[in-house]
Amino acid sequence: MAVEAAREFPGFGLAGRMPERVFVPQNIDELAAFLRECDDAGRAAVVFGGNTLQSLGNAPARYDVAIDMRALAAVVEYEPRDFTISVEAGMTVAALERELAERGQFVPLDAPRPSLATVGGTLASGWLGPRRARYGRSRDYVIGSTAVLPDGTVAKSGGMVVKNVTGYDVTKLYVGSLGTLGTIAKANFKTLPVPEVRRIAIAALPERTSARAVANISALGEEPAAALVIRGFANEIDGRDSIEGRMLLLFEGTARAVERATREVRSALGAAGVPETRLVDREVPSTFAHVIDAYVAPLGARSTTYCSYGLPADLAARRDLLAARAQQNELILETIEDLCNGDLVARVSTNMTSEFVVHIGDFEAYRRDALPRTRVLAAPGAIRELLEGWSDVPSSLDTMRALKARFDPRGTLSPGRFVGGI
Repeated sequence: MAVEAAREFPGFGLAGRMPERVFVPQNIDELAAFLRECDDAGRAAVVFGGNTLQSLGNAPARYDVAIDMRALAAVVEYEPRDFTISVEAGMTVAALERELAERGQFVPLDAPRPSLATVGGTLASGWLGPRRARYGRSRDYVIGSTAVLPDGTVAKSGGMVVKNVTGYDVTKLYVGSLGTLGTIAKANFKTLPVPEVRRIAIAALPERTSARAVANISALGEEPAAALVIRGFANEIDGRDSIEGRMLLLFEGTARAVERATREVRSALGAAGVPETRLVDREVPSTFAHVIDAYVAPLGARSTTYCSYGLPADLAARRDLLAARAQQNELILETIEDLCNGDLVARVSTNMTSEFVVHIGDFEAYRRDALPRTRVLAAPGAIRELLEGWSDVPSSLDTMRALKARFDPRGTLSPGRFVGGI
């Protein structure tokens, strides 16, 4: 039997709205039957996992019921010798990591708050982790799926074979669609062997060293799996900061390659005027996880976090634009610059909630115009409805609308949440 949660359960609020009902399916058949009921009755449903990335996208145009997927959390099939695994969408990312780690394997999802984040929610959000320059995006590891469409149809795509070339790869449509086309109920992944060695190098950047350090790191012979410059976020990550922030580099590979990379890094940073590089070997997973968690870490109702996408060469210019505007609006700016992918994570905040409400509106208008390729990553519910999930409208918007009309003609699943109000 499915479980219905309390009507006013706060974990399911979105942009100041609460659902009339929270439904917890225990299997795919129950999920299909409930979605069919919603579709027939014209009730809008929003699918929830661990509620870690619900700030992505727009506020829903309609919101009647929430569907909590966390009871669907089983391993369906695991073939370690074939490097494939199938799991239900409500499984947490941390549980998937533990299951795979027992056989020396992993999938590079890099989701924030993995003990809460679900596999289905991570895929539906289209989350882009900092290791994707090395390993690719999460969608590149999905080889099959089972999804439930708004009318209750159970749609299967792909399978458990890595090289599957039969038919259309419909699974890719669900990844990144924010649950607007179908509800991912099961996902099949190809996996990777865990690297022999993982090491993090962290260096505080004294005054006037950041630009040189970035330039020198960009010329390394051994490319890092992730390279970040962090300014702020001291409480969330390591309790430390420096005049120009600190640099964090993650290396993964053979012992010989990582040792060679360590020597190169110390030499490159030393030449840039950085006096010390600290190495982390034993606590690499937890240290890296703290950084990923900081991407969506809120400061109550007095902060909003954005991500600006672009080229690594544009990072400094984008950061300076936001820094100048934040200062003008009396906002505190903290940033994480992804040197491999070009992502700029920017959290703006104030010390008082009342001050934040006054100043965020002007900053929001500015970032939409100045940095069109920007998304909201985390925002307080009180102002989420005032923020645009995306700043730009893609040229493929008409095609996206046609897909929504085909998959969800009655607007049952997360109406208005996707780009362009789809």
